[in-house]
Amino acid sequence: MLALGIDPGTATTGYGLVREEQDGSLTAVEFGVIQTAPGIAMPDRLVELFNQLEKILSLHHPDSGAVEKLYFARNVTTAMTVGQARGVILLALARNKIRVGEYTPLEVKQSVVGYGKAEKKQVQLMVQALLGLKSMPKPDDAADALAVAICHIHFAKLHQLIEEQEK
Repeated sequence: MLALGIDPGTATTGYGLVREEQDGSLTAVEFGVIQTAPGIAMPDRLVELFNQLEKILSLHHPDSGAVEKLYFARNVTTAMTVGQARGVILLALARNKIRVGEYTPLEVKQSVVGYGKAEKKQVQLMVQALLGLKSMPKPDDAADALAVAICHIHFAKLHQLIEEQEK
């Protein structure tokens, strides 16, 4: 399975492609960020995000995708813009007929580290270890996206086991 994890944002969107190998190990295929220029209008930033994501999807053809759910803290403006980015991301995935999972930050941390309140550095170190990377993935948004993809693969295994038990 090739899973695309996405950490949404309008200025910077992290993405990470993780492949689950036959032996159950995980491999980072590609990761990075999609950045949009701060000086352009929001609709143009969203178009740029959509276009760049479409390129990634057409290049790699992931089997499924996962997007971090919006975590609403204190900043309403940030939450609104991240929500707009999430909408564009979900549209691109749906348009390419890619199944989508959505996970809260707590679920991602729980799945990757085993502790839902893990610090960012703990998550990055576990991502590095699980993917066998020589160094921690950078930037942070890309590392977060890899964690979302790993979480998605773990949840897919759980769902598969549940389906097998129900048969």
